[in-house]
Amino acid sequence: MERAVVQITLFGLLLALATTLPNKDNWDIYSFHINSTVTSRYATTVISSRMANRMDESKEIEFHVRIPKNAFISKFRMFIDGEVYDGVVKGKDKAQQQYTEAVSRGQSAGIVSSVGRTLEEFKTSVTVAAHKKVTFELTYEELLKRRLGKYELQIHARPMQPVKDFKIDVFIHEKSDINFIEVKGGLSTNVLANAITKTHADKKAWVYFYPTEDQQKTCDSCGEQGMNGDLVIVYDVKRDSSMGDIKTSVGYFVHHFAPSSLARISKNVVFVIDQSGSMHGKKMQQTRTALIHILNDLAEDDHFGLITFDSSIFHWKRELVQANKENLESAKTFSREIRERGSTDINGAVLEGARMLNAHPREGSASILILLTDGDPNSGVTNLEVIQSNVRHAIANKFPLYCLGFGFDVKFEFLETMSLQNNGVARRIYEDSDAALQLKGFYEEVATPLLIDVTMTYNGGTNLTQTNFSQYYNGSEIVVAGQITDNNIETFTPQVVAISRSRKVTFSDTNSTVESTGTESDDHIQRVWAYLTVKQLLEKELLLSGPEKENVKKEALELSLKYSFVTPLTSMVVTKPQGEDTDVLLKPKEGEAPQDRRSFGGHGHVHGHMHGQHFTRVVDLISGGSGSAASRTMPAHPGMSAHPGMSAHPGMSGVIEHDSDIHVFTEDLILDYDFATQVSPTIVPERETNVPLSHRFLIKTENLSLPLCFDVTGDVRLKLLHHPNRELSVNGQLDSVTFGGFQRIVIHFKTDLSVEVATNEITVREGQSMSRHSGQTYFTNGRLTVIRRDQEIDVADGDTRIVILIHVKDGEEFLWPVLRQQPSDNTEGILALKPAVYEEVQQTPSTKLKIKDLEIDVTRANAVDYSIVSPPTIDCWLMSAEFALQRSLDDFIATQL
Repeated sequence: MERAVVQITLFGLLLALATTLPNKDNWDIYSFHINSTVTSRYATTVISSRMANRMDESKEIEFHVRIPKNAFISKFRMFIDGEVYDGVVKGKDKAQQQYTEAVSRGQSAGIVSSVGRTLEEFKTSVTVAAHKKVTFELTYEELLKRRLGKYELQIHARPMQPVKDFKIDVFIHEKSDINFIEVKGGLSTNVLANAITKTHADKKAWVYFYPTEDQQKTCDSCGEQGMNGDLVIVYDVKRDSSMGDIKTSVGYFVHHFAPSSLARISKNVVFVIDQSGSMHGKKMQQTRTALIHILNDLAEDDHFGLITFDSSIFHWKRELVQANKENLESAKTFSREIRERGSTDINGAVLEGARMLNAHPREGSASILILLTDGDPNSGVTNLEVIQSNVRHAIANKFPLYCLGFGFDVKFEFLETMSLQNNGVARRIYEDSDAALQLKGFYEEVATPLLIDVTMTYNGGTNLTQTNFSQYYNGSEIVVAGQITDNNIETFTPQVVAISRSRKVTFSDTNSTVESTGTESDDHIQRVWAYLTVKQLLEKELLLSGPEKENVKKEALELSLKYSFVTPLTSMVVTKPQGEDTDVLLKPKEGEAPQDRRSFGGHGHVHGHMHGQHFTRVVDLISGGSGSAASRTMPAHPGMSAHPGMSAHPGMSGVIEHDSDIHVFTEDLILDYDFATQVSPTIVPERETNVPLSHRFLIKTENLSLPLCFDVTGDVRLKLLHHPNRELSVNGQLDSVTFGGFQRIVIHFKTDLSVEVATNEITVREGQSMSRHSGQTYFTNGRLTVIRRDQEIDVADGDTRIVILIHVKDGEEFLWPVLRQQPSDNTEGILALKPAVYEEVQQTPSTKLKIKDLEIDVTRANAVDYSIVSPPTIDCWLMSAEFALQRSLDDFIATQL
């Protein structure tokens, strides 16, 4: 007989329902992973939460995560008792009946709702039998937008419990070199700063966030319910070609266009400011403050105008004037005297702003109209469609209109449609203490026009996303994707034509920019095209009516279904075990009020910000010749597994079957990989059998200069880390495999506890007792936690944590220890070396480096960085171990493990 199921419907990303905070006695989140891969600005993030019902009866277990509003959910799965429950995206209309039936039965709706400025919240639940486990896995995708010269990947973490096995892994891979990478956000400060490590090698970058269970209770936004905060990874790429990056795969292309080194274009800008009674109090005060800051930022060759309005229109001056010192001081005085009163005539005010710009044409300049309002039109013309029509005819595609909606009383969809009709965008300004900074921040995005009337053409291209742009601003980026006709790269010719000041410019240096990625990235580039197309069709649908509107909706729906995107037009249907309620999840539109905004507790949230370059001292063990690590589901970051595979082991006090890594935690420290300064042993190229084997180590730097490297020859035992105050020491024995690493690593905690790690076995010794563990394992005795995942082992004791990677070369496995967190007090060992600081003092006839007061001859070499799962090969300055370490190598030799 067929297994009975009920279905959950996830209508997009949607509305929040109340829930009680989780009871830790009822269920336990024993693993929470966030794995994000960014390839050419397109981010795919997988959230995996593993939970266990510790009770003697069935319990409802909930899953909450927060994701960026700009993202599309593309996959949701549950793993329960050996069964996999996959989500299927369907048209919203087809799921409507299930939604109606669920509501009529009084069942709880599954949820995704808007949360704050940039997040939506996903929520669902399932009943889990006594002493059973469930894994939730959610995948979402987004194209990162460049603003003010940087991309931001936002990740929100809110597990609602301290989690022993918590980690965030981010891998960024760009076609161009990464110019800088920073980590910001509330979870990057104070006690959690040492839990963040990052590394950067040319076109790739890695960020890891591995807080221990103790740290999850003691940070500024932490407590007994764990963390609740953001990480934001901020980066940008170098731009060697004015044409930008064009990547192609079988049948598809994506073009990132962001030329620099262009002369700025002077602008004509009119500010239209709502001063109606609803702007009373703090909103008007913040508007005045922001306006004065913006006026200060105008360049002297800019021209500007200023209008305020309620039911009437008030001019500072009736025509645009130059932004000289005298005019700016007069405008600031006018701004300080703006007072709120009366009703709201948006139609009259915007038309007057358009008239002022139309009456002031300047060759070689760019015109911009900016409206700020907090309410609906209730004076003059109040019919929204008539206002939109009037404004569209007045502007006539000559300049963009940007609409800023202050607060939640405004009809945001009206502003959004009016902006899109006039080549602009709408932005919500939130009623918070930083509203003035929000206003100023938006202005900065459009403050420096570099090109106008931008037209992107692609001979041999079809099914293109938007190709005409009224203006290109400094710090932004234009992205176009499409299909290549007959997949013929030879006849595919991109070109960009635009106006820079008063002259026409053409960008067409295609020989250096078009790159075929073969078949590896076919799906990636195709999904970028689908994502952009669906986003733009949803915007276009706002501008149309009748049959045209329905045709655009149909096209957006078909693409959403084909690529499994949860959008405002689709729902995700997930089967659940027999007897479960139906959930319905709706993706809200910007400005749409949530149906129920009561507070609730959740499990896990993703969001992102990361701050600052906290340089952890780490030794990366690296192999100098070509070498390949074992392949992983999520490339290039350790532990980025998207599969569950955990179960209990009899006889252990809590065991998880995971994916296979090695981590160790103790009180102030995390061994894993670093960020800016690390050392990585690497094996040099194969030698004849009678020559002693060498391993190569890297000492990385805090800046972008080349790391140092040195060789250690012979089968030796090394002191990796020694922490006398905490009675912690880590020693490793090098292996005899060509391009290998370590065959054994032993971690000693105080005098009676040690963990010995080999590639096939973990041995834990405590006093006179000893236990051996193999395979995918989770072990805890209350003080010590050992987790083995896929190609990674995680060992923790208090707030110390060490990760050991397992690599494979020519069928042989070896270990690679990585420092995830640097202890705050004195430590010794190769993993605790300080960042390399040097100066190049001579380049010919040979290169000399100056380290402290010594000048050293060096050779440019390379090493494979095995501190990363998919290791990159990086250049380094090769020198003797004594010079690199600034002391004798004998000081780092251990007599025994």
